Amino acid sequence: NEAGCPSCGTASTRVHSSYVRRLDDSAAGGRRVVIELRVRRFRCHERACPRATFVEQAAGLTFRHGRRSQGLQTALQQLALALAGRAGSRLAETFAVPVSRSTLLRLIRALPDPAPAVPRVLGIDEFALRKGHVYATILVDIETRRAVDLLPDRTVETVRSWLADHPGVKVVCRDRSASYAEAVRLGAPDAIHVADRFHLWQNLADAVEKTVLQHRALLPEPAPAAEPVSAVALASISSEPRRTGRLSDRVREQHAAVHGLMEDGFSLRAIGRRLGLARNTVRRLAGAKDPDELLVGRWTGRGSILDPYKPYIHQRFAEGHTIARRLFEEIRQRGYPGQEQIVRVYVRRLREAFPNQAPPRRKPSVRDVTSWITRRPDRLRDEDAQQLKEVLARVPVLATTAEHVRAFAELMNDRRGRELKDWITRVQQDQVPVLRSFANGLLQDLDAVVAGLTLSYSSGAVEGHNNKIKMIKRQMFGRAGFDLLRKRVLLAA
Repeated sequence: NEAGCPSCGTASTRVHSSYVRRLDDSAAGGRRVVIELRVRRFRCHERACPRATFVEQAAGLTFRHGRRSQGLQTALQQLALALAGRAGSRLAETFAVPVSRSTLLRLIRALPDPAPAVPRVLGIDEFALRKGHVYATILVDIETRRAVDLLPDRTVETVRSWLADHPGVKVVCRDRSASYAEAVRLGAPDAIHVADRFHLWQNLADAVEKTVLQHRALLPEPAPAAEPVSAVALASISSEPRRTGRLSDRVREQHAAVHGLMEDGFSLRAIGRRLGLARNTVRRLAGAKDPDELLVGRWTGRGSILDPYKPYIHQRFAEGHTIARRLFEEIRQRGYPGQEQIVRVYVRRLREAFPNQAPPRRKPSVRDVTSWITRRPDRLRDEDAQQLKEVLARVPVLATTAEHVRAFAELMNDRRGRELKDWITRVQQDQVPVLRSFANGLLQDLDAVVAGLTLSYSSGAVEGHNNKIKMIKRQMFGRAGFDLLRKRVLLAA
């Protein structure tokens, strides 16, 4: 038997010694498995070799300095790539293969980088290492949807150098970033630039939202003239005395006690001392023949701090605004100094008096109108489509905006990018400043936008990898350095 020297490759048959190696292997039956293997140490015949002796390796079972079998080592490496440290360590423990989270991360870092591949269609985008502070670049093969490489920053020089070192890229899918456009122009001058359709539509939606925001005062439907609800008969406001309640019960009890003591011949002063009441209270109770005389004036005919604002509340209630919280906010802006609870009680009584009051129609917000304009018409609910039709009839600028948005959507869906110039010309002729600014921005990167609206390539695979990177960063919270992140992204597939 012989073995090859790991340094010079010379085969040797001279055995120097032997010893027992203990290797952890995959668990069996939920129990840890340890392999005891006697291996031989050989002498190297080559005089120029710096290694005097070396140990034989069992193919498929052992590797240098390894305390695990080759199969277990490979399994742990795949486990670390899939789940990273803590989660991988917990799962390995359930398989009766205890290993620490730091060991799993070291296994990832020890893996060799994959052989770099030069894609024909390259997707490029940025992602955040630390949001708002540090950004890096991801490169994706659009045809195979696999990550090609990760770059530590997003500078023009870094991207240009990578493209120059990897010639062969024919098409580059990117967003409308000026830095990436410049880097591709310098590093791959013959490549076709393709602007991503998602980002184009997102920019158009932002322009629509700004336009709607400028005309938000015209979005709600004008309130129809309504009769005021000033003559409201509320049963709880009456001249009848209160019949229940702690105060009314106490007054009735005190009235009966005072008159009972008076019939027994007690003076008012003695009655006050006996009942613990003030002299004026006793005099008032003694002068009333019936306790209702004392109760009527306490709850009837008294003014309320809400009285000056009731006509406004009646008007708003007739218009369909029946939410007490909103009515309270409106009258508070008009100087109402009281509490919300007073308004709630009054509005509740209005609802009881007018139970058939129709609920108000929801006012369309800026986000609602923007969504309706930028959504496919066949995916709108009938109610939303009707409200959009009414808004566009009231605001001609939004009607013009909606026409341009639908024309752009047809260009994008039907891949008629060659007609983009005509669309830009029509937009520039209309009085929609924000949309005209969007169209002028397209002219600065016209070739890439036309290619994006014509070719079938897009940056969807790149956006998917960006979401995957966010998940990996959460798994390795606090230890997701760029080198470790790069290994997982490139090797996880």
